[in-house]
Amino acid sequence: MMSHAPASGLWPVFAEYFVGATFTDLTHAFFPGQPKFPDFPDEERRPLQDYALGHDCQVHLYTHVGQWGTHVDPPVHYIKGGRTLDAIPPAEMLLPLVILDISARVADDPDATPTLDDIALWEKSFGPIPAGAFVALRTDWSKRWPDAARMQNRDGNGLSHCPGWSRDVLETLIERRQVRAIGHEQLDTDPGLAVSRGDDSLERYVLAQDRWQIEMLTNLDQVPACGALIMASWPKPKEGSGFPARAIAIHR
Repeated sequence: MMSHAPASGLWPVFAEYFVGATFTDLTHAFFPGQPKFPDFPDEERRPLQDYALGHDCQVHLYTHVGQWGTHVDPPVHYIKGGRTLDAIPPAEMLLPLVILDISARVADDPDATPTLDDIALWEKSFGPIPAGAFVALRTDWSKRWPDAARMQNRDGNGLSHCPGWSRDVLETLIERRQVRAIGHEQLDTDPGLAVSRGDDSLERYVLAQDRWQIEMLTNLDQVPACGALIMASWPKPKEGSGFPARAIAIHR
């Protein structure tokens, strides 16, 4: 009778921690006509082969900008000479996931941003934010998807009122806690009012620190604030400056 060798490598870890875990998709499915940056063209999609045309398979041609839907921004997106998508190693694609939740404030004030008190409260509850983590800003703004007008939330003067990050929080996370990447639910890193006046300094700051980010996340309300992992992936275009991403939270 053949004897079965005990499981080795990472299989026991998978069996103990991942079998039975919850996998929450943090990604919007993208499509033509979805919310987008005003200066970007819409997605174009057409079938090259299709069952309805008598073919025995289906093949679509997709045309869209890299920053489309839930997407990854590598440093080169804003920083000349910064890392491109193909230069981000796979080891950075599976990270501890920290969620800073300001959704209650955003419900009352769409221009709300995180404060150092939010970091202090998180760390009082869970301990120090781990180095190398991915920190996501929960605003519940993704519940407005796919209504472009509600995502941009412009007033009568055309100014956008939507949440974003703050400089002191980003500096603390990146320079003091040494987090690896950030993410958020809204269209931009910077708050809507800043973007309305052409100020994208927070996004430039993040990418200048050799960090990457994922924009337009969703379902953060379904993930615990501490203890989850994020698995983020994207295609590998040579010297790519951005691409739709797939982000998944793994948790119990």
